[in-house]
Amino acid sequence: MRTVPRHLFVPGASLEAAYAQDTVAIKQDSQGRVISCASHPAIVAQMLEQLDVQPAHRILELGTGTGYNAGLLAFLAGPEGLVTTVDVDDDLVDQARTHLTAAGFSNVSVVMGDGALGHLAGAPYDRIVATVGAHGVPRAWFDQLAEGGRLLTPQRLRGSVCRSLAWERDPARAGSWVSVSSEMNTFMPLRKGVADDAQIPVPLTEDGRVALQTHPEHDLDANAFTGVLTGPRAQVWTDVRVEGMESPEWMELYLTLTLPNGLNRLIYDPSAVKDGLLAESPYRSSGATFTDTSIAYLVQRPSTTTSPEGRKLWDFGVVAHGPDRSQLAEQMITALNAWNTECRPRTASFRLRHTIPNDETPHTVRTDSTFRIRTPLNEIDVVWA
Repeated sequence: MRTVPRHLFVPGASLEAAYAQDTVAIKQDSQGRVISCASHPAIVAQMLEQLDVQPAHRILELGTGTGYNAGLLAFLAGPEGLVTTVDVDDDLVDQARTHLTAAGFSNVSVVMGDGALGHLAGAPYDRIVATVGAHGVPRAWFDQLAEGGRLLTPQRLRGSVCRSLAWERDPARAGSWVSVSSEMNTFMPLRKGVADDAQIPVPLTEDGRVALQTHPEHDLDANAFTGVLTGPRAQVWTDVRVEGMESPEWMELYLTLTLPNGLNRLIYDPSAVKDGLLAESPYRSSGATFTDTSIAYLVQRPSTTTSPEGRKLWDFGVVAHGPDRSQLAEQMITALNAWNTECRPRTASFRLRHTIPNDETPHTVRTDSTFRIRTPLNEIDVVWA
């Protein structure tokens, strides 16, 4: 990352912005929403470590963006390696070619196409990496992987909860895959293709300052949520506490597997907190669930106690609005307490099987310490160790 010049891939950004620990937006849709960006450098590095590229590897990247990650992959694979990178937008493809040429890379092929289809002409690949989010993993990605190869994809598991999962073939089960690495991660979703995973905001206020991010498996009447935040509020605090730097990733995963509509993102302008529409300390990550007419979300506050080592703690609570607020708050509290007592010391591993696409609503089934997620493309077992 010290060798590949990131500023050449984001020529519209200042040098400070090009090398900051932050994303750099490069394309927006007609409504001003960012649909492509140069990823956060720490996330880029994390995924490169998960992918474990070796010299002379043949690599397929799905989601070209600026071309910067393709340049990093080409550097790692060396002059004997070859990187093929695919993007759905012709303007991004043209820009990436220009950037890669300016940076001196000749072992990268930039192709326009639907990333969900992979790129059969260059298969098989030793490594396949998606730099776009996917809900299900397209079969083509696995089919185009070489024997002993590894696939890495930022995957939306349920609700808005995503993880960067590295998959390798399960030697004990034909057609099955096991995770060899798992990290908390979120990327822009696939667009314009056979495996789109749209993010669908449902406004919770007339002025649009607060919205609930939903997904294709959710079927909501947006009108049913009009004014929901101005009605009565149920607020409950728990004994669930975390340290300031403690990652909430396993809590989010457990809650999204447990709650009927998963754990989803609450999108809001800070003024909504200042004006009292939202509680003063809404949880900033994936922290909301809902029914057809009601919504509940996680909140945090500084705890009055400290850890045994004297470190600062934060209490978790739940705020709920709507006709089902009491029941929904209780559901969320029950799930929080269950994670805290049953699964908090544990992490999860993942198994994936191909399934035939169907029209059934994705759902979860739990047996003991295993949750099974069904998406239109796969079945995934989440196993708490």
